[in-house]
Amino acid sequence: MSEYNATKIFVVGGTGAQGIPVIRGLVKDKKYACRVLTRDANSARAQQLLALGNVELVTGSFASEQDLRNGFRGCDGAFVNIDGFNCGEKTEIYWTIRAYELALEEGIRFYVHGNLDYTYKKSGYDPKFRTGHYDAKGRISEWILAQTKDNQHRMGAASFTTGPYIEMAIASRTIFTPVIEDGVVTWRVPLGERGGGVVHVALDDCEYYVRWMFDNPMRINGRDLEVAVEHVSYLELAKAFEKVTGHPARYINTSLADYWSTGIMAVAAKSASGYNSDLNDPAAMTFEQNFTGFFNTWKYSWGNNEQAVIKRDYKLLDEIHPERIKSVEEWFRIEEEKGKKLGKGGLWDRVQTANLRPILKLGEDGRRGRL
Repeated sequence: MSEYNATKIFVVGGTGAQGIPVIRGLVKDKKYACRVLTRDANSARAQQLLALGNVELVTGSFASEQDLRNGFRGCDGAFVNIDGFNCGEKTEIYWTIRAYELALEEGIRFYVHGNLDYTYKKSGYDPKFRTGHYDAKGRISEWILAQTKDNQHRMGAASFTTGPYIEMAIASRTIFTPVIEDGVVTWRVPLGERGGGVVHVALDDCEYYVRWMFDNPMRINGRDLEVAVEHVSYLELAKAFEKVTGHPARYINTSLADYWSTGIMAVAAKSASGYNSDLNDPAAMTFEQNFTGFFNTWKYSWGNNEQAVIKRDYKLLDEIHPERIKSVEEWFRIEEEKGKKLGKGGLWDRVQTANLRPILKLGEDGRRGRL
């Protein structure tokens, strides 16, 4: 069904860390135009997108039916990645469902859902893996792909499942932010003695994957493309950093109790995971509750084997994207050179506390903003 092919794509989540490379990949050769929903068209990120060309900004909110209708109308493709840290699990589920339904109403031909792993289900519904901001997206991914079986004569759909961005390991205000202790770059995170198996994703690879999905809608229709660089052990991440930079680095396994009482995100432990959600709502999760499940997921995903909670098909990813980044060491080498060329300095310079910069929009905004 060639009618799945799109030319103008409405993007929700375009000013986020993932959205910027996704849009860059879509418009770089002008094959696609993008209409981007933003709360602030004058923000630095919005203006960065506008400068790419073939980008139109529309002011509004994903939590508005009229704004969504206005965004979808006149487009034939959609990439929707709602910010669960903004709204919280319950609200994200509702608005993601409505976004899909309104896309159908407005005549979208191919719809890509920005997704994360349904960790609760993949663990066999073990409560210690319950991660609200992952489970919200994962539940709706299954729902969207089920709807596609009935609606494929009107609209194709696929999910794009990522994971924690590898950029978070060298950025400020993330759950992986490193510290310098006695001249040693140190990651103190609760990932177990083996350092866990985090399915880190390189943002530059997202540019390629989503472009591939829109270029090949019939191949991916009704499917979930799950991506990653590799299952990253933080023991190996620290070794790779040391190898690339020549500066000492280490991973220190930390208990969950210590992480939430004295760790880098202890200050946020009792706050709402979604900053616009209400902790008086029984459906809300605290930051600590949400990310305890998150850390447990990666602790028990080491090795990408049958016992791993989260798995990836790296052979498939090599086929789709032969030039993808395949290891954390490769990514560090790329970032080392990139930083120097951009005048940011090498990795050692960039992880100094005074030089750390946010990569996530919520870190940049200071966990503020409206729906």
